[in-house]
Parts: sequence; C-alpha cells; structure tokens
Amino acid sequence: MTQRIKIDQGGLGFGLWMVGWLFTIGFLDLGFWRGFLGLFVWPVFLGTRFAELIGS
Repeated sequence: MTQRIKIDQGGLGFGLWMVGWLFTIGFLDLGFWRGFLGLFVWPVFLGTRFAELIGS
C-alpha cells in the first residue's frame, strides 16, 4: 500500500513580505523606481527612515 503525503505551504510569509513592501511605499512616499527597488530592500528603507526619526 502506497501512502501519499501532501505538503501544503501557506502563503503567510509572502503575504507578510508584500504587506511590508506596500507599507514602505506608502509610508515613505516612494516614487516608482524607488518603490521598485523597495521590492528587494524595503527593510533598509524603513531602517534609515526610523533612524532619522529617532535621531540616531
């Protein structure tokens, strides 16, 4: 008897990443090209902005 195992990975990780990217575009008011670059480095954009706000 062959047993089948189905592995289903939810899209929670991708969903969180997408929410973070969209938040970054809106919060920082990024233009098209910076928003496109934000696809890859949105945490960097947020980190530099929050560092400016805190005064570090």
